[in-house]
Amino acid sequence: MVTISLVLLLLSVQWSWAQEDPLLPFSEHLDPNQKVQLKWGFDEIQGTILFELTVSTSGWVGFGFSPKGGMTGADMVIGGVGPKGSYFMDRHAGGNSMPVIDQKQNYELRSLTESDGKTVMKFQRSIEACDENDLTITNVPMKLIYAYGQTDDITYHSAQRGTKELNLLKYMPRVNPPNSKYFDLTMINFTVPANQTHYHCKIMKAPTFDRKQHIYRIEPVIKNFDLVHHLLLYRCPLSVTEPLEAECYKSLRTSLCMETIAVWGVGGGAFELPEVAGLPIGGNVGDFFYRLEVHYNNANKSKGRVDNSGLRFYHTSELRQHDAAVLGTGLVVAPGYAIPPKAKSFLTYGLCDTAYIPEVLETPTDLQVFSVMLHTHLAGRKVRVGHFRGEKQIDFLAADENYDFEYQDVTNLGKTKTVKLGDKLLVECTYNTENRSTLTWGGLSTSDEMCLAFLFYYPAMNLSGCMSFPNTTTLRSEMGTPALNTWLNMMSSKTWNDTSINQYQQTLKRIDQLVVIADSFKNISRNTGLIPNLSVIPSAPCMSGCDTKTTAFLWLLLCLLVQFMQKYY
Repeated sequence: MVTISLVLLLLSVQWSWAQEDPLLPFSEHLDPNQKVQLKWGFDEIQGTILFELTVSTSGWVGFGFSPKGGMTGADMVIGGVGPKGSYFMDRHAGGNSMPVIDQKQNYELRSLTESDGKTVMKFQRSIEACDENDLTITNVPMKLIYAYGQTDDITYHSAQRGTKELNLLKYMPRVNPPNSKYFDLTMINFTVPANQTHYHCKIMKAPTFDRKQHIYRIEPVIKNFDLVHHLLLYRCPLSVTEPLEAECYKSLRTSLCMETIAVWGVGGGAFELPEVAGLPIGGNVGDFFYRLEVHYNNANKSKGRVDNSGLRFYHTSELRQHDAAVLGTGLVVAPGYAIPPKAKSFLTYGLCDTAYIPEVLETPTDLQVFSVMLHTHLAGRKVRVGHFRGEKQIDFLAADENYDFEYQDVTNLGKTKTVKLGDKLLVECTYNTENRSTLTWGGLSTSDEMCLAFLFYYPAMNLSGCMSFPNTTTLRSEMGTPALNTWLNMMSSKTWNDTSINQYQQTLKRIDQLVVIADSFKNISRNTGLIPNLSVIPSAPCMSGCDTKTTAFLWLLLCLLVQFMQKYY
């Protein structure tokens, strides 16, 4: 009996895992009785959002958006499965009366089913409003409304209605799994040097656990918001066996730990992983040390400031389906390249070619990417991550067209995106140095620059980075100054204008790149590659629903005809 129960339990767990839809990673019950469930996912690059509404009824169901939580001004859809088939309509409401059918149908029905007393309606729309009767889905909390009936006669919904406020595009779930606990990894009474930039590292052990745990939530513990710019936690290789506290990158020991575990940037908040994945710690994961790196930006060079900042990790013994991990991509942080002054829009690139991952890992897998953190310093204005397959761009993995140095957060992609082995990822950063009179070098200081994208993915692999760097020998040769000192003198004395800036940018992009992939144990693959061309981000489409410019009656006839053709032909 015990064996049978165990088998049934395992089968039920596998079945529940199998139901996870990477296109619908977010879920909330809209009503207190949990009869109305909304799942959704979105793609801000494509400008679309996908919904699946499940309601415990065999009648009509309605869902929409409201300026104030009521019917007035609401943008909604109503659908169901009736005796003559399914029906689905984009509507709007002027008040507490029957919602009017929109002349332009901007919601696209994907599926509509009814079984076991439940109606499931899946549909898609544009994030932006496509006509005067639609509401734009914003990145601030919005009031969602729902209603349903017990029959397909669309009449007054009585008490079968409600409102819930959610931030659909910046959704951060807050789960409370059983056996949940937390621990902190922080600096302890560290006196911040009176320097504008200081990177401080602390190598330490995390609490030990007999059984493997999954970290499901990470919160910043910031004691001095005016000093702490960003935090990184790295897992060390097993060769690191002693604690250490010192300035980062001044000794070999602080450079050994490079497998990124957690990231926080100024302006960011707590981050919660999707319900299918957790960061592993304890048990058979290994008895690792961890390196906490804190970037202090002491702009006023204040003396005697003491800091205890770090990160808080919530964990549970209730393991999730996948181990998650973080992969650093972009441009190697080093002073071998420079951004010229007086540039309105200067581009740099970092290439990750996943075809070389098998050179450092025996059993690599595809990456299921669910979140990303983009990172530059003060001159950064835009960051885009292009996704290439077979020499063709298939998507943007992520993009921030209005990058803000003061707001750097881990962002949910809206859906899980698959990066197959052999795909290429190109991180492109745009900088503005119009107010600078000297070169800006790649480096650690806030006044230096970076171009990075940290990808949160599953299943975890022992990878620390997949980055590139321009071949500096080729660069100097192409610019007619093969000797390093000659090139440095030329770069610093050069007259930088629109023409010379563009020529230098084109040279940087045209030459070969050194592509570097490193695993968690410092095994490194070195290859070369070329920078592909990134396409322009497409404008958000409006859904191609049934449309008429005459009357709602003609629209209804047309939609019924389309549904009839789809069903019987």
